[in-house]
Amino acid sequence: MNRTAYWLAILLFLLGGLTLAQDSKKETQLRTVRGLVTDKSDEPVQNGVVFLKNSRTNTVISHFTDSDGNYRFTGLDPNVDYEVYAESDGQKSASRTVSPLDSRKEITLNLKLDKKK
Repeated sequence: MNRTAYWLAILLFLLGGLTLAQDSKKETQLRTVRGLVTDKSDEPVQNGVVFLKNSRTNTVISHFTDSDGNYRFTGLDPNVDYEVYAESDGQKSASRTVSPLDSRKEITLNLKLDKKK
């Protein structure tokens, strides 16, 4: 193997490793939003519905709270604004916003049901 081919092979190997490192970095940048949904008496709300709206695409996904009132959305794009709110038994929480300006990987937003739908 001539010297040019040798150095070209090393360069390609290093660039391949750099690309893999960048891809894994992108994966680790995805966000999680989680929290607790409570009622007016600060009791956890079981089977409440939590809505997550992507402000860029206007798509909405939802999850039910677990038996302890917890919810969790994972794999969220860190460059998008999201709106989060909860509903249960005719009650609704205030909407909360997740902003790209907030650089945390995991964001906790507790929601309190205190308004009529």
